[in-house]
Amino acid sequence: MSAFHEVLFPCDIALGSRGGPERRTDIVTMRSGFEERNSIWANSRRRYNAGYGLRDKDDAKFAAVVNFFEERRGRLYGFRWRDRFDLSSAPTPGIAVTPVDQQIGTGDGSTTAFQLFKTYGANFQPYARAIRKPVLGSVRIAVDGVELTSGWAVDPTTGIVTFGTPPASGAVVKAGFQFDVPVRFDIDYLEIDYTTWKAGQIPNIPVIEIRT
Repeated sequence: MSAFHEVLFPCDIALGSRGGPERRTDIVTMRSGFEERNSIWANSRRRYNAGYGLRDKDDAKFAAVVNFFEERRGRLYGFRWRDRFDLSSAPTPGIAVTPVDQQIGTGDGSTTAFQLFKTYGANFQPYARAIRKPVLGSVRIAVDGVELTSGWAVDPTTGIVTFGTPPASGAVVKAGFQFDVPVRFDIDYLEIDYTTWKAGQIPNIPVIEIRT
């Protein structure tokens, strides 16, 4: 497992970022004009650029980014990133989390550990994304539609929910939660632009999702 620091990149800077999910697909065009398409990655990978959040000189923000970058040793250590568009189990941004947002498993009478998942799409080929970095204190759990306020615990570093007593066979286990994306810097050189008096930029701060 790659080295990881359980610390969140400054949210006020991340709010001005750009980015989203990336897929890797091989496409071969036949002489007939038909295509053969194959997915290289089973899972998507998020990319962001936090440089858009630092277009005007703000000494406190600049210092925060430099300190954060240096403590992570550039690309060496991973960290948490808050994606303002996709940060919870709710189907759309801005909707409150409920304990029945996402199905994370079905009981068999013996299994006690369930990974948090968020499912995208519904009608054709839904994509189930494992959530490894839930926000501590945000997770809610329901079994067969009834919220449980005790009898379970979640590991905020892995996203695994563990029950003291295994859910009964056939019981539907659901969850609601907020979450962060595990990422790392995608540069080892943090370029700061000081060319304008009393103004400045860090135009390029790319971060990329990592597997944890």
